[in-house]
Amino acid sequence: MSTSEKESGKFGRIKTAIYGRTVMILMGFLAQLILLMVGYYWLRSYSLWFYAFFLAVSAVVILYMYNAGGNPDMRLSWMLPMAFFPVFGSIFYVTIVSQPGTKVMYEKLKRLSEHTKAYVHPRKENRDRLRVENPHMGQLALYLEKCDNSPTYGNTSMKYYPLGDSQFVDMVQELRKAEKYIFMEFFIVHEGRMLDAILEILKEKAKQGVEVRFMYDGTNVLWNLPNYFPKLLEKEGIRCKMFAPIRPIFSPHYNNRDHRKILVIDGKVAFTGGINLADEYINEKERFGHWKDAGAMIKGDAVERFTFMFLEMWDESEEEPENYEKYMLPEDAAVSGDGYLIPYSVTPLGPERVGERIYLDIINTAHTYVHIMTPYLILDYQMIMALTYAAKRGVEVIIIMPHVPDKKYAFVLAKTYYNQLLESGVRICEYVPGFVHAKVFVSDDTKAVVGTVNLDYRSLYHHFECGLVLFQNSQIAVMEQDIQNTIDKCMEMKVEDYKKLKLTDRMLGRVMRIVAPLM
Repeated sequence: MSTSEKESGKFGRIKTAIYGRTVMILMGFLAQLILLMVGYYWLRSYSLWFYAFFLAVSAVVILYMYNAGGNPDMRLSWMLPMAFFPVFGSIFYVTIVSQPGTKVMYEKLKRLSEHTKAYVHPRKENRDRLRVENPHMGQLALYLEKCDNSPTYGNTSMKYYPLGDSQFVDMVQELRKAEKYIFMEFFIVHEGRMLDAILEILKEKAKQGVEVRFMYDGTNVLWNLPNYFPKLLEKEGIRCKMFAPIRPIFSPHYNNRDHRKILVIDGKVAFTGGINLADEYINEKERFGHWKDAGAMIKGDAVERFTFMFLEMWDESEEEPENYEKYMLPEDAAVSGDGYLIPYSVTPLGPERVGERIYLDIINTAHTYVHIMTPYLILDYQMIMALTYAAKRGVEVIIIMPHVPDKKYAFVLAKTYYNQLLESGVRICEYVPGFVHAKVFVSDDTKAVVGTVNLDYRSLYHHFECGLVLFQNSQIAVMEQDIQNTIDKCMEMKVEDYKKLKLTDRMLGRVMRIVAPLM
């Protein structure tokens, strides 16, 4: 048997194991949902008193939802199951929101954030200087420091990548230089050239005594990796774990995925952005046409924040937080300053929606333009109002979207927002060669963001995310040039284009919009 046949057989067995596990998990979820429904209907028919109790619960739930804080779109979406399934919809809502697992995780992460403060310098001088130079940015910096434990950094350089192809080359080069530790955290991990090349280096570094930690989101067991993948890496001396492994026991915690992409090397170099560990991200494999992504390499003081972001998420599943002393910023990490950089994290479990706050701040303080690249466009009321108001007050607002979608339902849903945005003066351009996966904001040649946060409910409300805010950094011009180059390859949308869609697609989009906040 040839080597290629052996490899084909190996991955065939892996995929069979993955799909078999996926079916078991889905069947487990379905069985629990059916049990909940049957139990409710049995109790309802068993006694009028039970039914009266359920009605009382429904009344309390509706009153609670009406007065609760948070996104009103989500409250409205929850009304749908209550309307179609009276009483049972309320029971289902209570089952979801009262799960202790998410509350336990949130409290653990808050404690870890407090633990981190002992190792992080507040960088007050940078924040105060920024506040003098630009009061609006100074206020944003203060918000991120208070609500996200994210200082404002100088003494840092950043390199922007307009494609995953070029970022991958530098990732490999920097990994080969590692001497102390390598931290990796990714949302999607899939076998192929990219993963093979990186794993080869990680194994080699582990043999040399470099501490290597590898973490990925637990949804990979459904489609991409076998459940025993961490054990394979442990055998090579690589510490590995899944974030929130999915098991056949229903929990709303499974809706909060780790969508972050972080690579930290020796506390001196960090990478973030949209690029996952799969071959389509470096255009080694074609999926949905040409894959347009974006990322960043950070060197200097700001790497510190990514180091602690990773450690906090890693320690979420540990009994006690570890001593971060040896991971503090190296004395020789500082580089020549290039404006201000603020790395930030997004958690779906607390009251703050940091990712959306940053995007809204950029849109609302723009004077000349806001240019955006995003793979998805599923907007809440606040974001729609900010985008349309910016366009109406003369700000050039351009949103670059894919022309070749990866998910049809998300694409037809995005189209439902087009006309309202277009009629207000927002320009929407679709990338004709393929799929846009970049998450980039650029404004007024002075502000920019690159990271993992999409313009949809999943990123803004349900996922763990991260990103990098830039102000007065030289790479902002590079990012804007990338946007202009991308626009040259785009088709600009018109109001009448929506009418050309199939009636079924328009209907599907409108229906999906009702439940979008819960997706």
